[in-house]
Amino acid sequence: MTRKLYLVAYDIRKPKRLRRALHILKDYATSGQKSVFECWLNAKEKLALESRLKSVLNLNSDSVLFTSLRKTHPVRSLGIAPMPEDTPFIYLG
Repeated sequence: MTRKLYLVAYDIRKPKRLRRALHILKDYATSGQKSVFECWLNAKEKLALESRLKSVLNLNSDSVLFTSLRKTHPVRSLGIAPMPEDTPFIYLG
């Protein structure tokens, strides 16, 4: 299944929910900073991430934004930011 690069940004009001969401996002992110993360996700992983985040968010006051970055619109970065890449990994579960 093909993976796509997403920027996932959040605005979560309560510190307890924020910590839970942060731990969930770190399971999927290849890099990130503060409230924005780069995540390489296939369709199944994206649904799983959305489901896990919904379980901790208050949908009336919190928000999470998924933005797909397309290959036809290359990522440009300034400064010391490394270019995002989908690196190989090993899952031990």
